[in-house]
Amino acid sequence: MDQAESPVLLAIEQAVATVTLNRPRVLNAIDPQMARSLADAIERIARDGTARVLLLRGEGRAFCAGGDVARFFDGDPAAAIEAIIDPVHAALRALDALKLPTLAAVQGPVAGAGFSLSMACDLCIAADDAVFTLAFARIGISPDSSSTYRLPRIVGTRKALELAMLAEPMRAPEAQALGLVNRVVPAADLASEALALARRLALGPTAAYARIKHLIGHSLGNDLSAQLELEREAFLAGARTADFREGAQAFLAKRPPQFEGR
Repeated sequence: MDQAESPVLLAIEQAVATVTLNRPRVLNAIDPQMARSLADAIERIARDGTARVLLLRGEGRAFCAGGDVARFFDGDPAAAIEAIIDPVHAALRALDALKLPTLAAVQGPVAGAGFSLSMACDLCIAADDAVFTLAFARIGISPDSSSTYRLPRIVGTRKALELAMLAEPMRAPEAQALGLVNRVVPAADLASEALALARRLALGPTAAYARIKHLIGHSLGNDLSAQLELEREAFLAGARTADFREGAQAFLAKRPPQFEGR
């Protein structure tokens, strides 16, 4: 298959790994091939080792409209859905295991599993035309793709239940107010703003970012004493890194630091 025709595109340039959902004619709805390709792209980034940030985006006018519902009835619905859900969940596990920062850039429909993918990234920048919908209940099914794990952690239990049960569309400013989006930008500026933020992260102390992800990811399951011990271990490990020495020396010298991620 020609790279341009692949359901998921991967490019690594200037330490930014850009993963593009590439089924624009169906609003990047996820079918089995896309699901498998997404998991493979994320695993390739982990193996490659040259990327310092992952940027997840969608080609065309949508980020991702969720699962390809038309494929759910290719024979037995449960089997057809299993062929999508298992590789999507594998992709989400691989995404969560990445030690580098991850950024979603979303526009247009951000629905179902697409909504889940946007939450699975560390940060999310949205075009002002983005519309978020946790659409599962609309087709009489419960959410998947980690949305029931991430959504209550971001917006709280009561709001998560509302979003999941009523499945009402939500514009980008409301999503930002709830903490689901970090920044909202004009749709025409999304690509440039997302790339600028990705490159800023790539130039940052990515080893420290990995420890930040680990600490915040474990915080809700720890009591204060356990979290303090995690912080102590992370800080002491960071104190032995070249990036910490460079950052401290740059601070004292009043110059910009040159981080290398180690």
